[in-house]
Amino acid sequence: MAEEKKKPAPKKKETKPEAEKAASPEKDAKAAAKPAEEKPAKKGAPAGETPAAAGPADATAKPAEAAAKPADAAIIPAAPTAAELLGEDAAAKKIVKAKHAKNISAGIANILATFNNTQVTITDMHGNLIGWSTAGRVGFKGSRKSTAYAAQQVAQDAARQAMAHGMKEVEVRVKGPGSGRESAIRALQAIGLEISAINDVTPVPHNGCRPRKKRRV
Repeated sequence: MAEEKKKPAPKKKETKPEAEKAASPEKDAKAAAKPAEEKPAKKGAPAGETPAAAGPADATAKPAEAAAKPADAAIIPAAPTAAELLGEDAAAKKIVKAKHAKNISAGIANILATFNNTQVTITDMHGNLIGWSTAGRVGFKGSRKSTAYAAQQVAQDAARQAMAHGMKEVEVRVKGPGSGRESAIRALQAIGLEISAINDVTPVPHNGCRPRKKRRV
């Protein structure tokens, strides 16, 4: 009888001893409990400083920077509107009482508005001069002297001089066909003078004398 072939015995799975299994959780616990000091420091850090020591300082620095940003934003002023830029305060300059004030409360404002210039003269009720101004005195030159804005500045300058002497009420007398008639009257009212009356004293010819030759433009 032929020899029966012997079947190879199945290999037994190698199992770790129970002692090693029990020791593995302890190794995991030791690895987790390693202090942070053993980790290598980042490049660029000082030799004597550890990452653990640098952490709290960085944490406090970031909130300080974040707190500084809202403060800087609050300091930035709001942009002015178009109305604020275009609107001008007529009484922006303070009116200081004159050294030798005449203490005249009522007077006459004479406005001479021509095609080339505007003059404002303020007197007392008897015609004695208190304050005057022209477009050239305020700083305008050439064709700008005949504008309505120049007349406004002229009236304000003359009114400040009169108010320094105690002027409060004026009677307005307008002469001439210039463009600064209305703006000069409004400027007197805006600066704080009370207007009691407005009279037009422009001279009107009654064909009594020969007129000037016609203007060539």
